[in-house]
Amino acid sequence: MMTHDELKTQALSDPEVRAEYERIEREEMPMLDAILKARAEAGMTQAQVAAAMGTKAPAVARLENALITGSPSPSLSTLKKYAAALGKRLEVRLVDA
Repeated sequence: MMTHDELKTQALSDPEVRAEYERIEREEMPMLDAILKARAEAGMTQAQVAAAMGTKAPAVARLENALITGSPSPSLSTLKKYAAALGKRLEVRLVDA
């Protein structure tokens, strides 16, 4: 049986897998970090965020997981509701590459 680290090393030896992994780390992990930090700062559980959004905890878990995996990507509308549940607002900006 392989350990997690061994499996990760093996998977990342594939150039296509490595490129996608690096893309997710570069583009999507900062958003996930910001969302999880905001939820922690609000002192809210997934269930509490879900109640404030008018949904159920599994939907919030799926949203957070989608930010990790990139599939399916949550809509801006959903991200706005999540932000509002935390007393925040969503801001999307374009920046030079």
